[in-house]
Amino acid sequence: MSEKTVQCRELGFMDYRKAWDLQETLFAETIQTKIQNRRTNTVIQTTNHLLFVEHPHVYTLGKSGDQQHLLIDQKQLAAIGAEFYKINRGGDITYHGPGQIVGYPILDLENFFTDIHKYLRLLEEMIILTLADYGIKAERSHGETGVWLDVGTPFARKICAMGVRASRWVTMHGFALNVNTDLGYFDHMIPCGIRGKSVTSLRVELGKEQVNVEEVKERLKGHFTQLFEAQLVAYLPRD
Repeated sequence: MSEKTVQCRELGFMDYRKAWDLQETLFAETIQTKIQNRRTNTVIQTTNHLLFVEHPHVYTLGKSGDQQHLLIDQKQLAAIGAEFYKINRGGDITYHGPGQIVGYPILDLENFFTDIHKYLRLLEEMIILTLADYGIKAERSHGETGVWLDVGTPFARKICAMGVRASRWVTMHGFALNVNTDLGYFDHMIPCGIRGKSVTSLRVELGKEQVNVEEVKERLKGHFTQLFEAQLVAYLPRD
């Protein structure tokens, strides 16, 4: 396999903590391989991963976020069946839940390019191109990571949140694209800490009862492979 081969893994419906632990394991393994290569002057190839998952209701707060942006307490969280985690990605508060496509690329960027800014812009471009496939014009909002609609108007709304962590050019965490998401859960937070702007979903924008999540995912994969010049292969369980 080439250094730009990416193992694509479908995690299905998984608890946030369990998925986070898996990310941490893969992240640490990749970093350890790189440290070993430098210490012993070896060339063991690192493995790139792309995890797709759907989470139960959960709010996560990035390391630079403000917990006051979560507008409900622990008792109220329990009442709506949601959890809350402080985590080690960048960014502020976000929500994950059913009907949302969450992607966690765990890439050794030294296999691709060493530029975190470029990495984030390519993730955004992947979402923008996918939405364009559905006839939706999406764009970036200056100074606000993620993907938005109607930027610069009173109707600006976010459709995809992003937050990443990187160390030794290895990435984790990623993006959350609202497809069939229950947007009511965003009422309990100030999305990404940005006041006065709303959120939306692909289902709402298309005016459909449901959007085929697997179809959207396949389009995301196609744009990912083109933008990163990567080859996606199905995850092969270890012996």
